[in-house]
Amino acid sequence: MQHHDAPRPLVIGHRGAPGYRPEHTRSAYELAFALGADAVEPDIVATRDGVLVLRHENEISGTTDVADRPEFAGRRTTREIDGTALTGWFTEDFTWAELATLRARERLGALRQSSASFDGRFPIIRLRDLFEVIDVAADEQRRVLRMVAEFKHAAHFDALGLPLDELFTAELDAAGWGRGDERLIMEAFEPTLLDRLGARGIRGKRVLLVEGSGTPWDLALQQGRAAPKYDSFVTEAGLLGLAGRFDGVSVGTSRLVGELRSKNVDAAQLENLVRHAPGRPLIGAELVDAAHAAGLEIYTWTLRPENRFLSGSFRRGSARAAYGDWLGEFTLVIGMGVDGVFLDHPDLGVEARAASAGGR
Repeated sequence: MQHHDAPRPLVIGHRGAPGYRPEHTRSAYELAFALGADAVEPDIVATRDGVLVLRHENEISGTTDVADRPEFAGRRTTREIDGTALTGWFTEDFTWAELATLRARERLGALRQSSASFDGRFPIIRLRDLFEVIDVAADEQRRVLRMVAEFKHAAHFDALGLPLDELFTAELDAAGWGRGDERLIMEAFEPTLLDRLGARGIRGKRVLLVEGSGTPWDLALQQGRAAPKYDSFVTEAGLLGLAGRFDGVSVGTSRLVGELRSKNVDAAQLENLVRHAPGRPLIGAELVDAAHAAGLEIYTWTLRPENRFLSGSFRRGSARAAYGDWLGEFTLVIGMGVDGVFLDHPDLGVEARAASAGGR
């Protein structure tokens, strides 16, 4: 395999290629690489018997056919997840052998009927299966392909005796990835989990996911009302505080183009909207520049082409599922200098990266 410097920004298949196939299926991941993705992002949760599986959340009624399976009707329950009561079916109440009988469904199927047309065709898969997909695709394409592993609800799984960092370390070893390398990026909304992954000697970048509001749940458990808000991590001081501890931050696109969405302004006005008072969370290109100045990489999620997800000035027509001027918004974000973009349609990310490079 030929090793080259990673392209910038990395085009990351968000849960594979769910714009075309149900998310987190083998087909979605294989298609993502066929469409030119540099990396794919699995969401990682655990089963009752300690197997790491790939699902958007540990509550799986929206992404599998579990609700239609009479043999599992008794597993429906209410659990408190990160302080919120949820009712449904949870991976931690199943063994892997049981989950392996389920079939995947596209989470945004009402909006993406072409992807949803594959509902019921594919089983859910384990983390170890994705390692195999990446290795095979990398050999076939003769390029370095990466995994951006997202750990979901680590504190919740800790309380159940299912520590995600310990289970992940074992999976790395079993997959022949050793303790990680340039192919591995790890991300979580809970900084404590990222610290523990580093303490285990796992090589690979560690990236803090920053929600649009609220507080990291692990810190809320530890510090109560004194816990820092997510906003505090994306101030100039907050970014400097993360430097040396982690390798990057990952923010929702609302922190980069949110003003465009809320105020329905055009891109030319964005510069006038990103000015801030000292200590205020940074947005737009100013956030990207400040992260880089602190020595951090910055990623953003999720670039999507449908009007439903685009800024007002980039929407075309009134149909929510129709594509708007996705290329305009994607190139705007890429032009800010981000290091990686998460997309449900990886081929559109490759096209937008090429268009952005051609305009420089």
